[in-house]
This record gives sequence, C-alpha cells and structure tokens, in this order.
Amino acid sequence: MIEYIISILLSMAPFSELRGGIAYGLAAGGDLFWIVLLCILANILAIFIVFFFLDYVNELFMRFSWYKLIFDKFLLRARKKVEKKVGSKWEYWALFFLVAIPLPTTGAYTGCLASWAFQLDRRKSVKAITLGVISAGVITTLLTLGVLNFF
Repeated sequence: MIEYIISILLSMAPFSELRGGIAYGLAAGGDLFWIVLLCILANILAIFIVFFFLDYVNELFMRFSWYKLIFDKFLLRARKKVEKKVGSKWEYWALFFLVAIPLPTTGAYTGCLASWAFQLDRRKSVKAITLGVISAGVITTLLTLGVLNFF
C-alpha cells in the first residue's frame, strides 16, 4: 500500500512527476493498472493545483527575493520551450508535446507555467496538458517496463 502513496506523491512533485511516480511504483511491485492510473490522475490533479497557485498564491511569494529568483529562472526556461509557437495555431500542440515527452524540466508543471506566462486560453491549455500527461504516462510506463524487464 505504501508504494501507491509514494507513487502518488512523486507524481504530484514538480521534479519527479510521472517519471518518478510510475517508475517507483512499478519497481516497488505495485499493480501495473493501479500505479499507472493513480499516477496519471495525481499528475492531472497537479495541473489544477499549479494554476490555483499561479493565479492566487504566487503574488504573495513574489515578495521574497529567493522565491522570485527561482520562479523567474523556471519561468524563463518554460517560456523558451513554447515561445516560438505562441500566437500560432500550433501553440496548444507545443504545450501538448512539452508535457508528453517525459524528459527533465518537461511535464505538467512546466506546461502550466508556460500557459500561464503566455496567458493562453485556460480551458484549451488544461486539455492539452491533460492529454500530454496521459501520453507521458503511457510512454513512461512502456519505458519503465522495458527497463524492468531488461533486468
């Protein structure tokens, strides 16, 4: 049971997200279906938490120089990944691929931050990010199973 809780928490954490949650859960012996489902749902839940934070809490934290420094650095990185496509018909596809490809500094958090920074339509952004999370979950699962089966 503990592997499910840790997997959910890792899936909601900004630096591990699905990559960490699914890999940990499967390596710890969790059931494939439940680990993947719970991790994807946890990462989708994180989308709404991140947008809430950016919309309402972020402004309070910007008063602290250490937070502003970290936030500005992360925001700059997120902007660079999507900015070429903003204003085109491909901006939501760019958001989708940013989230769907399970690499470091990509994922739901970066997708939400990029969407928020460019003031993209929230409803379309949530759809693109959610589809990206589902795709990243499938890709991560397949990669993890391949690595686990290798050993």
